[in-house]
Amino acid sequence: MKLTTPFKEEDLKKLRIGDSVEITGTLYTARDAAHKRLVELIEAGKELPFDIKNQGIFYVGPTPPKPGKVIGSAGPTTSYRMDPYAPILMANGLKVMIGKGGRSQEVKDAIKKYNAVYLGAIGGAGALLSKCIKKAELIAYEDLGAEAIRKLEVENFPVIVVNDVYGGDLYEEGQSKWNREE
Repeated sequence: MKLTTPFKEEDLKKLRIGDSVEITGTLYTARDAAHKRLVELIEAGKELPFDIKNQGIFYVGPTPPKPGKVIGSAGPTTSYRMDPYAPILMANGLKVMIGKGGRSQEVKDAIKKYNAVYLGAIGGAGALLSKCIKKAELIAYEDLGAEAIRKLEVENFPVIVVNDVYGGDLYEEGQSKWNREE
């Protein structure tokens, strides 16, 4: 399925775990240090550096771009480090998270509650994923270096649905099938 940003809830409701998706449009980057700052702003009642409503965050700390490139290698980081912050961001409108690895039960419950999704990007394929990134602009927290928030323009960015709005979990289903086959 192809998705464009900003994300529409009706499109996210069509997704099921295991579905392949290609995203075109704007994604934002943020890792744990940036997530902490975003949540602190929300808790203080202050404005975020970007409108989070119906947006997606790609958990990545890209490498510096080579000459003539917009971004360096951009592989996903392990998502559980964002788990303390993700429910608050979803409560404030975040619809899509992209990373690698499983999520906590609290995050999976929030995904279902807020009609959001968690998408998996292929780890170890950062150089290939960077080819789908057409523009990268640093928008907040430059002091965090690679972990600063960037606004990315992506085209046909490939991901797989790991957690859908219905509470499905691709990792749990895969483990269950594996265990039944033993």
